[in-house]
Amino acid sequence: MDEHIVNLKVGLMVKIKRSNGVIQDASITEVTAEKSVVRVEWLEDSISKAKEIDIENLLLLNPNLVEKMPPPSLPRRRTQIPKRELAVPRNGIANPLSDDHEVRSTRSRAQAALEVQIAPSLRMAEVEPVNYKSISAGRKSTCVRETERLKKQRDDRRTQLQEIRGKRAQEYDTSNPNWEFMKMITEFRASLDCYHPLSTSDPVELHKICVCVRKRPLSRKEKLKKEIDVITVSSKNVVLVHEPKMKVDLTKFLDNQPFRFDYVFDDSATNEEVYRFTAKPLVQTIFERGMATCFAYGQTGSGKTHTMGGDFSGKNQDSSKGIYALATQDVFSLLEQPRYKDLNLKVFVSFFEIYSGKVFDLLNKKTKLRIMEDNKQQVQIVGLLEQDVFCVDDVIMNIDMGTNYRTSGQTSANNYSSRSHAVFQIILRKKDKLYGQFSLIDLAGNERGADTNSADRLTRMESSEINKSLLALKECIRSLGQNNNYTPFRASKLTLVLRDSFIGENSRTCMIAMISPGLNSCEHTLNTLRYADRVKELCVGAPNEPECSTISQGKEINESLEQSDIRLLCEKIEAPSKICDMHVDVSRLLELEEQVVDEHREIQQKLLQWGDADNKLLKMTQLPDFNLETYTNILQSYMDERMEIFEEFDKSLKALRQALQKEEQAAKIQG
Repeated sequence: MDEHIVNLKVGLMVKIKRSNGVIQDASITEVTAEKSVVRVEWLEDSISKAKEIDIENLLLLNPNLVEKMPPPSLPRRRTQIPKRELAVPRNGIANPLSDDHEVRSTRSRAQAALEVQIAPSLRMAEVEPVNYKSISAGRKSTCVRETERLKKQRDDRRTQLQEIRGKRAQEYDTSNPNWEFMKMITEFRASLDCYHPLSTSDPVELHKICVCVRKRPLSRKEKLKKEIDVITVSSKNVVLVHEPKMKVDLTKFLDNQPFRFDYVFDDSATNEEVYRFTAKPLVQTIFERGMATCFAYGQTGSGKTHTMGGDFSGKNQDSSKGIYALATQDVFSLLEQPRYKDLNLKVFVSFFEIYSGKVFDLLNKKTKLRIMEDNKQQVQIVGLLEQDVFCVDDVIMNIDMGTNYRTSGQTSANNYSSRSHAVFQIILRKKDKLYGQFSLIDLAGNERGADTNSADRLTRMESSEINKSLLALKECIRSLGQNNNYTPFRASKLTLVLRDSFIGENSRTCMIAMISPGLNSCEHTLNTLRYADRVKELCVGAPNEPECSTISQGKEINESLEQSDIRLLCEKIEAPSKICDMHVDVSRLLELEEQVVDEHREIQQKLLQWGDADNKLLKMTQLPDFNLETYTNILQSYMDERMEIFEEFDKSLKALRQALQKEEQAAKIQG
């Protein structure tokens, strides 16, 4: 083998066999004698590729290298008979006529006799054959020794490979189909130079718009499915997503995508730690006549309700550990301070949800509410109950009651998913006038495509409203940060309700983006982080109250302000026309539904009034001298009034039925 290695020089062109069976010309770039391997490189489509090959396999494909080796050194033996040989007759007397006799004429007779005795023994030694078996038994050839050595190295490598696989099985669960990605992620984390997670000793920074990210731990269901953690919190404001990918040649690799935010919380952070850096700095704002907003955003099952409402133990929730209750504790603590104690402020709380474009009061048995604007363009939630509270226990009781009424359902991501936006408001009033307001919003999960394309109309409309409101929320914040003159607040009920919380000189907002660490949630995690990243890109300048009452020039006939804002929103995000039409159709459908229900309720009330009027009219006919003409005139006026009301109601009902058919057809085309 040593002779082989000497001839395998760097730069030598050899033939190799690739993994696909193709014979390829390659150049030797490195020879490793200890491992009996060589490294070769070749070009393929202007791309340099390389691999390591055993010398044994290389020699099998390149027999010319073996032929160039020097032949093995064997013991020399003489098999030729000397050219000149003494001719001795049988009588032992030399021929006097031969040349030898002439040459040796001067020799003595004794010397001639000695040569005659030695010559036979010399001839026997010269012609005796070599015993090859004895030579091979004592010493092997170079090729045999080299073959045995390569076989021994191959066996050693197999043994080492089995040992490595055994150790790897102890370190990684090789039964997991994604163990290779898990290994790459572990090695990447080990290669990080530093790891500085957020700690309680870090200072709290004040921001006009604060954007944070919280990573939750792997759930029990995800662990049973052997999902791997693809999220790494490398520092207090940087989070990395290890997106598994595969090349064309089926080579697995990671696409490591970093995101930077104001704060990033890892899976060991508690609700108290999250509250300290997010909502706690905003409490002071409402004591300075400001409007504060904190909302949790993320996919279904990422931990939004856990963060805002409190820790879960099974299906039971501890409301005292959520941001709702923690913020209220600080409100009551500040009320006891001397600088605020003399203001005689009173604390009220309200809790309502926005579900499928409708508003329901969670503190008043889920009563349906109406959102209206007064002549001063102030948004009013008609009939909303504001409960006065005097301690934290009162607040927790109201939170528990409202949470039980909140709408939830089963989705493709979670069996118990919150399907509505829950808005919990802490209100400070001074002499019944608004002094400050803190809105804490637990947003509904951003939907999966399978939910928005559901065959069930209720699920379709519910998902469409959720996506539209989340999109409108982002665009409203972006418009405020960029001081745009027009902001589409009316594009959703959520942004319309929160309008007064976003505008003004003393308004602050905090967003907590919740992400799931599992591999199957990687796509939705990236969407959540991109959503939050767009909000973080804002450069907030001087506050400028946006216009909300003007109607866009692109507004179609018979479209409401809400629908025109939806079209403006779609123009801003460059949404496809089909998506825009779908949102407009759903908005139109909800408006007609509300109109028909209201008219039906009015007719029901009028029926009671009409019954009383009919009874009086019929009593008139019991009189002996009743005036028939008067009776018929009154009855005709009743009929005309009722016919007019029913005709208008019939038009509204037919319009609603047409809107239902249009939405159904659009859903089939889109699906």
